[in-house]
Amino acid sequence: MTSNQAGTYIAITQWLPFFMALKMPLRGFINLLQFQNCILNLAADSSMDILLTHGYFLYDDPKEQAIMKPYPTLGLLYISAYLKQKNFAVEIFDSTFAEKKQFADLLVTKKPKLVGIYSNLMTKFNALEMIRRAKAQNCIVIVGGPDPPYYAEQYLDFGADVVVIGEGEETLQELIPLLSLGKLDQLATVAGIAFKDERGEIQRTPARDLLPNLDVLPLPDRAAIDLQKYVDVWRRHHGMGAVSLITSRGCPYSCTWCSHSVYGKTLRKRSAALVADEVEGILATYHPDMLWYADDVFNINHKWFFEYAAELKRRNLKIPFECICRADRMNEEIVRTLKEMGCFRVWIGSESGSQRLLDAMKRGVKAEQVQAMTRLAKRHGIETGMFLMWGFEDENRDDVEMTIEHVKKANPDLVLTTVSYPIKGTEYYNRMAGQNIVVPNGAWHNSNDRDHRIRERHSKRYYDFVNRWMHNELALTRLQENGRNGLLRRAKARVQAEISKLGMALTAKQKEA
Repeated sequence: MTSNQAGTYIAITQWLPFFMALKMPLRGFINLLQFQNCILNLAADSSMDILLTHGYFLYDDPKEQAIMKPYPTLGLLYISAYLKQKNFAVEIFDSTFAEKKQFADLLVTKKPKLVGIYSNLMTKFNALEMIRRAKAQNCIVIVGGPDPPYYAEQYLDFGADVVVIGEGEETLQELIPLLSLGKLDQLATVAGIAFKDERGEIQRTPARDLLPNLDVLPLPDRAAIDLQKYVDVWRRHHGMGAVSLITSRGCPYSCTWCSHSVYGKTLRKRSAALVADEVEGILATYHPDMLWYADDVFNINHKWFFEYAAELKRRNLKIPFECICRADRMNEEIVRTLKEMGCFRVWIGSESGSQRLLDAMKRGVKAEQVQAMTRLAKRHGIETGMFLMWGFEDENRDDVEMTIEHVKKANPDLVLTTVSYPIKGTEYYNRMAGQNIVVPNGAWHNSNDRDHRIRERHSKRYYDFVNRWMHNELALTRLQENGRNGLLRRAKARVQAEISKLGMALTAKQKEA
């Protein structure tokens, strides 16, 4: 123990009788003691202001290994670049291709003062383990991302010291100096966080305003990680090396099942010229074969969209890419321009073919628009993908049949389906919870929002048969549209569709909870 550490320890023990005289709860004193232990650790290594990391360990996830389409966490790369611009010493532990032991070893060898962990639905369990490991090394732990804001109390109880709610750049800029200097009494001055005070009570500060101008942000700190590994994995498994980027933050739509916990509902676009600069840099540095625009919706702002297309054309930049678009923001000119820009695949949010359910979701789109724009994109030679959601609220057999007919009319190239799950903080969750039909599947630290069950909803087995029915009906449609004889293939698809409907009938009374 250094002299500074010893002095702090003596100070704590000397103040113990005072805290007892104030009748401070034992838990509150323990929290303070644990936090002071973290402060003791600050003297161990002053070369790093913060270690940023996330919980996505590709090689620990069999499902992700089967897909092998990893992308880095752009949010962390933006935060790293921003903090470095403000003269903070930042390192990133990129867990994607690493092992958990490497993180544990890094904590021991580097002794970071502060550890910032990004957590979402998919990575929550790994993030919790990383919190535990960081606390074992007396690090101060900050958590952020989509999952912590609505579970701040649980993350704090598990060991996190601060939960960042919303965008993290400015929040961390203010937090790092306070935490590094042990100015815990000033945490309440930082907007957009939750923490425990000296009595162990959770305090939430006022929400932080969203960044109004994204152009003030530096480009993501891709140099801080081995991005070439991502490109190589994509190229090895899919024949095309890919790099992701984002042109905006926030989504102005109000889909009831969608979370806006980080970037909010205010659409903010980066300037077309700055995004084109980023694309030029990506192509020159990493030489990918394709790009993924990770925006919630790429085609919301038509004025920006055409400005960006013109900027790419002016610079003679054209590379294959895929993106997500809304059908109600697509038209002939948009689709034609997408093709000219290099778009080879467009994903269209559909969710359902039942207009009743689409309206309940507040999607703001008509099923017929999705069908028309899917076929329009295909006519322009753009591959189409569609997202579907089964089991939303009071979906019934008629809704399922309408959705399958909808898919057949649209005839997308790819269909991704999920059974709806209520994410805490969304209107969908609040409505289901208000009816007391959301059933947690175990303790919080052993489950996530995707594990929630809905009382009286059909079982997952039932929806497996729904999926099989839909895919076989779509296969029949494709065979018919392609004009192939394929009598045997048609017969097989028809038999499989009927078997799927039989399976639905046999499992119709099985309930999820």
